[in-house]
Amino acid sequence: MTKLNVAIWVIIAALHLAVIVRAVLLAGRDPYARAAWLLLLIALPFVGLTLYVLFGEPWTSKRFRQRGRLVYEELLPFAPSPAIHSGGEGPNANAFRTFEGASRWPTSTGNLARLAPDSDTAIAMLVEDIDAAAQSVHLSFYIWLDDNNGREVVEAVCRAARRGVTCRIAADAIGSRALINSDLWTMMRQAGARLCKSLEVPFGMAFLAGHRTDLRNHRKVAVIDGSITYCGSQNCADPAFLIKRKFAPWVDILVRFEGPVARQADIIFASAWTVETGEDLCAVMSAQPPRPSPTGIPAIATGTGPLSPRGTMSEMFAAVLAAAQSSATITTPYFAPDPALLAAIVAAARRGVAVRIVFPHRNDSRIVGAIGRAYYPLLVEAGVKIFEYRGGLLHAKTKVVDDTLALIGSSNMDRRSLDLNFENNILFESPEFATQLSNRQNLWLDDAIEIDSDNVTQRPLARRLADNLLTMIAPLF
Repeated sequence: MTKLNVAIWVIIAALHLAVIVRAVLLAGRDPYARAAWLLLLIALPFVGLTLYVLFGEPWTSKRFRQRGRLVYEELLPFAPSPAIHSGGEGPNANAFRTFEGASRWPTSTGNLARLAPDSDTAIAMLVEDIDAAAQSVHLSFYIWLDDNNGREVVEAVCRAARRGVTCRIAADAIGSRALINSDLWTMMRQAGARLCKSLEVPFGMAFLAGHRTDLRNHRKVAVIDGSITYCGSQNCADPAFLIKRKFAPWVDILVRFEGPVARQADIIFASAWTVETGEDLCAVMSAQPPRPSPTGIPAIATGTGPLSPRGTMSEMFAAVLAAAQSSATITTPYFAPDPALLAAIVAAARRGVAVRIVFPHRNDSRIVGAIGRAYYPLLVEAGVKIFEYRGGLLHAKTKVVDDTLALIGSSNMDRRSLDLNFENNILFESPEFATQLSNRQNLWLDDAIEIDSDNVTQRPLARRLADNLLTMIAPLF
C-alpha cells in the first residue's frame, strides 16, 4: 500500500471517527436516535457516513437559521394580544400554555370554526373565500396537483390577482414540483401573483451552504384578507390523488377559522415567506387584527420546523394527551414516535383514559407503515385500542380529547413531522366543535377494523424480532 493510499485511509478513518463523536455529542437528540445512528455508523461505515452527512441532522445554513429567527422576532409584536382563554385553570390550561410557549404568543379568543364536510367541499369553500378576497390571499401547500381541485384554486388565485388582490403563493419545491413546472404556475405569475418555490433543493457547491435536501415545507396554510384561515391535513388536490392513486381516496380534514387566530396563521406564513423571498411583511401584519366574535372559541396556531427547539412538536402532542381525563381519539397516517410522545400515549392509557388510534390499513409508505405496526404490541399492552381504516388512505391528522379539546394540522406522529418538516397546527377548545370533529372520527371508525389484541401480543418469534428491529431503526425515518 502506497503512502498516498495510507493517507487517504487515515483521513477517511478520522472523518468517520469525527462523525461518530458528533453523533454522540449532538445536543437535544433523544437516546434512541443517537443509538440508531451510532449502530449504523459502526456496522456500515461507508454507508452510515454518507447517510449521516445527508440526513443525520436537520441542518440548515447559518444564514437561514439567523434570518428565520430574526424575522420571527420582528413579526411577533403583531400577534393578537388577548392572553386569557375561556378555559381558565381547567384541565386544558396546561396544553394551551405549552402551545403558547412554543409559539410565543397568547391563545386567541373569539374565533369561529367550520368543519368542511369533505375534501371537495373544502376546496370549494376556499375558492369562494379567494373569490371574495379584497386585500390579500396567502397560500402555502406541500403538494399542489394539476387536477380538478388544484386547477380550481389556481384559477381563483388568477381571478383575485387580476382584480388587484395581492396574492402570495408558496409551494414546496419537491412536493409541488409538477405544478411548478407546469403552465398553471406560469398562469399565476402572468396574472400578477407573487410565487415562491419553497425550500428549493441546493445543488453542487450550494449544497454545502444550503440545507438538508429532504427538509420540506409540509405546511398547508391558507389566509384570506388576514381574517380567515384554513388548517388541516389537506393538500391542494383531489381525493383521487393522482400521484398515488392506488391508495385513493385520500381522506383528509380541513377546518375554516375566522377571527384572531387567522392573524397567527398569517404570521406563520409571513415568517417563512420573508425568509425565502426577502419581502418584508411587517407593514402587512401591522393592520388591525380581526375582531373576536363574542360567541367564538379559544384557539392558537403554531408553526414548527427545524428552526424550533428540538422536541417542540412532541411536547405539544404530549401536552394535549396529558389533558385527557376520559377519552382521546387520534388519527394519523404515519406513526414513528419519539420516546416522549410514545410515553405520553402509554401513560394516558394506563391512567384509564380510553385511547383510540386510527391508522390507514394500506399505507403509501411501506417502511413507515411497518414501523407503525411494530409499535402495536406496546400500545395494546398499555390498553390503547388500535383501528385500521379500510376506506382509503386516512391522511387526516386529528386529536380530540374529552370532546372538548382538539388539535388539527399538518403534523404527523413521525420523526419527519417531529424534527424535520415545517408544520402548522391549530389547537382549540370547544365542546360543540370538538364534538363535531369527534363525530367525523367516529365515521372513520365505522369503516375501520379493530386490531385483535391477542394476535398482536402473541406474535411468533420472527415477527417479534422484525418488530424490534423496526423500532430500533425508526429514528432514522
